[in-house]
Amino acid sequence: MLPALDPRPRTGRRRPLGEATGASHGPYPATVAERRDISSWLEGEPAGRDPAAGRGERLGLSSSGSGSLARLGRRVVALLIDWFACLAISAAFFPVTTDGFYLTRGSSLATLAIFALENVVLVGSIGFTLGHRLLGLRVRRVFATPAGQVPDPVWRTAAPGFVSAVVRTLLLCLVVPAVIWDADGRGLHDRLAGTAIVRR
Repeated sequence: MLPALDPRPRTGRRRPLGEATGASHGPYPATVAERRDISSWLEGEPAGRDPAAGRGERLGLSSSGSGSLARLGRRVVALLIDWFACLAISAAFFPVTTDGFYLTRGSSLATLAIFALENVVLVGSIGFTLGHRLLGLRVRRVFATPAGQVPDPVWRTAAPGFVSAVVRTLLLCLVVPAVIWDADGRGLHDRLAGTAIVRR
């Protein structure tokens, strides 16, 4: 026979989650992680932290001034300058119609090919596109730098090279990787290519 249940409400203290119950749970705290402590590719730096504090320092970059990571606004304006320049070239040399606004007359495929070629050739050889140059930006290789280790000074001014430029450009043309960024503000295309856009 089952024992009768006591209908009276319990008045004892409830045991908080994670409190010891006699069994060992190892070194884990009562609260393993809170939402504000978790960052994501889309959200960037976790809530409660200053996103401008130490941006890029783990990559061996300055936190401000020349050589620091470029802000999103500058990067977007530089990208638009490059895209409109490619639209103009496409409209001049690869027109598919004579109607409508001049910049829309070129072949869309030709525009994308010109944009890709510009990025591979210019970024791979001199480290910046037309838009980057006008906005005072450049693309450089970056590496995760352990604490206390000085990064190779050659990459401060050297172009990232054609391999990195090709990887970066292919991902940039897919659009989606470029609009996903990490806590340092780098786009996914730059992260996978081992590059970053910095201020000149």
